[in-house]
Amino acid sequence: MMEPILKLENILKSYFLGKHELKVLKGVTMDIQKNEYVALMGPSGSGKSTLMNILGCLDSPTGGRYILNGKDVSKMHDDELAAVRNKEIGFVFQQFNLLPRLTAAENVALPLIYSGVSKKDRIERAAAVLAKVKLEDRMHHKPNELSGGQCQRVAIARALINNPSIILADEPTGNLDSKTSHEIMEILGKIHDEGNTVVLVTHEEDISSFAHRIVRLKDGLIESDKKNLSPSLIYAAS
Repeated sequence: MMEPILKLENILKSYFLGKHELKVLKGVTMDIQKNEYVALMGPSGSGKSTLMNILGCLDSPTGGRYILNGKDVSKMHDDELAAVRNKEIGFVFQQFNLLPRLTAAENVALPLIYSGVSKKDRIERAAAVLAKVKLEDRMHHKPNELSGGQCQRVAIARALINNPSIILADEPTGNLDSKTSHEIMEILGKIHDEGNTVVLVTHEEDISSFAHRIVRLKDGLIESDKKNLSPSLIYAAS
């Protein structure tokens, strides 16, 4: 069997307030294979946001090992983690996190600046991924000239620009109406179908139903980890 693209071994995370230790993750063990589509769920305080930060190399565990694409990232320093984030992980956030003064293409191309790609190549690659999310006609628009759904599609294109090992989507439909939410989930589904590994963090049951595997957290531990035998499939006629 192939090595998992993401491997968590007994992940612990505590925060210290003076002498008081707050245990948030209490021993999370989980493998995710290449091209899986996984939803992480759990109520507020379950540890899913902390786990998402560790998966995204935005935070380091207090204990345990995290292997991402063959690299042990659990003991890396901040600058090493930044390099892994830029190369291995594509982020999609609830708040879009677009820079307001940049066009859609410039926002999408941002991660390539840190990779040393020339401006001409950056714009060409940005145009290609914007076409994937059906926004090629909005390349030169700024975020305030786009709808919420279009802004999230720009954010998805930005997540794809570096051909990352994993797409990490944190409540990607949290600021969108139900129709636009389904459009965004359709795009994530197509991205998965093209061979990408997608990890979705959500508290919404209808959004998690698009994933092929649902992992539920409770009180810092995995409560259940089940295959979704009938994932929702909404592919609009194009």
